[in-house]
Amino acid sequence: MGSVKDLQVIRKPSLEEPGLGRFVFSDRYSVFDWGEMPQHLDNKGRSLCVIGAYFFEKLEKMGVKTHYRGLVEDGHVKKIDSLKHPSDTMEVDLLNVIKPVLEDGAYDYSAYGSDTVNFLIPLEIIYRNWLPEGASVFKRLETGSSTLEDLGLSEMPKPGQKLERPIIDVSSKLEATDRYVSWEEARKMAVLSDREFSEIKNTINIVNDLISAEAGKINLVNNDGKMEMGFDKNRNVTLVDVIGTPDECRFTSADIPVSKEAARIFYRRTQWYEEVNLAKKKDRVNWKKHVKSVPPLLEERLALLIGYIYQAFANEVTGRKWFDVPVLSDILDEVNGILKSGK
Repeated sequence: MGSVKDLQVIRKPSLEEPGLGRFVFSDRYSVFDWGEMPQHLDNKGRSLCVIGAYFFEKLEKMGVKTHYRGLVEDGHVKKIDSLKHPSDTMEVDLLNVIKPVLEDGAYDYSAYGSDTVNFLIPLEIIYRNWLPEGASVFKRLETGSSTLEDLGLSEMPKPGQKLERPIIDVSSKLEATDRYVSWEEARKMAVLSDREFSEIKNTINIVNDLISAEAGKINLVNNDGKMEMGFDKNRNVTLVDVIGTPDECRFTSADIPVSKEAARIFYRRTQWYEEVNLAKKKDRVNWKKHVKSVPPLLEERLALLIGYIYQAFANEVTGRKWFDVPVLSDILDEVNGILKSGK
């Protein structure tokens, strides 16, 4: 079980062959790596499942290899156009997860090799098209943990800036707490060849361009997003997990967040968030044990509206009314009013 979706293993992967599994998307949500938050968001799971399937099917038509097999309805695996109702279950090929070993405060990635196949690449890849106020890039540049050169920038960026070329960031995926790493370190961690490195970057750009174009059709901006990849049994780069959803991406409409960012904004004003920040500075691995308080509940109307955001996004990006909710623009206007009021 993950913080937002569960995995049903139908057939485990072997060293050479993929397994078979199903993601069951829940109405749970998570912010700041906390895990399950104390409320659920109505129909979030089914919305994410439909959105993810929509983008996977688009990418497959473009020749991008993915682990997606279809959505499950009435015991059958179907493509999205064949569904009668929104599904919460996605069938996928499963790859092996090779966890690095923590030794003396550092992670050992020696289990990875240039001939290893059929596994999850231990990296999370982030593209950034815009740099909103509060983006981690600014803090990293201020502290010196990243340089302009690391990020492919020629001058110091400004909050709210649209980038001429996307920043492609990378972080660890299988450590207790994600940390940003340089691409050189990332290549060593996953033992990537020049060809594989190039193929990964090319795939990132294809996915980013598609999501940006689809978001633009419904008057949204694709600020940034994340994705995961693996190698199949022939060591071909394969897109895994799920992509293009408001959980994997930060979309905005006139600077109003179209994602769980609305929940993040709410929580950044709380004592609980301050404790989380201090705990992560104190102990990168076991930080949660230092947080004594629990996350407060979202204001009830805000929680309902964030659930509406997911449902309306699914309706509008796919061009099909899966859920009986208001149009996205009306939902966002009300969310904006609540966030500005400071509730």
